Amino acid sequence: MSEAMKPSPVKLIIGAIFPGEGILIEAKVGLEKKFGPLDFQSPLTPFNHTEYYEKEMGPDLKRQFLSFQRLISPRKLAEIKLYTNRLEKRLSRVRNSPSRTINLDPGYISAAKLVLATCKDYAHRIYLGKGVFAEVTLHFQQGTFRPRPWTFPDYRSKGYIQSFNAVREIYLRQLR
Repeated sequence: MSEAMKPSPVKLIIGAIFPGEGILIEAKVGLEKKFGPLDFQSPLTPFNHTEYYEKEMGPDLKRQFLSFQRLISPRKLAEIKLYTNRLEKRLSRVRNSPSRTINLDPGYISAAKLVLATCKDYAHRIYLGKGVFAEVTLHFQQGTFRPRPWTFPDYRSKGYIQSFNAVREIYLRQLR
């Protein structure tokens, strides 16, 4: 018989999609106030894998991934997703925008996987509570993160996977 055990702490990551660096700077202030200092920022890259966000935020979107020094409990993921949703709305109000001005997608990295939070349900997602679901987007195997059948195209890209591998290394050093 297996016994329930407490999970190891995990590394909080947040993926941001945004039209300009000004809104990203504002978002980072709110995120660091809530979750503490950053310890990794991926290079800014064009977000051109889908046009899904262009209706809300316009063309020429950028993407950046952030990770935070302080480790979290994986059970906090739903609460963190709700916070990032509130922060998105607050930043839109500050800019008097009727639509989103930034998209913030929280998740976490453990030694074995990258998990993302979402408010959209699909067959491969698990309900966490409070209207939030989670999915294993990437799994770590043979020295690198690898996609699942449902992994979004951008998360399959070499650049993103390099960033996630780098964050995983930071995380593993923290656990030592």
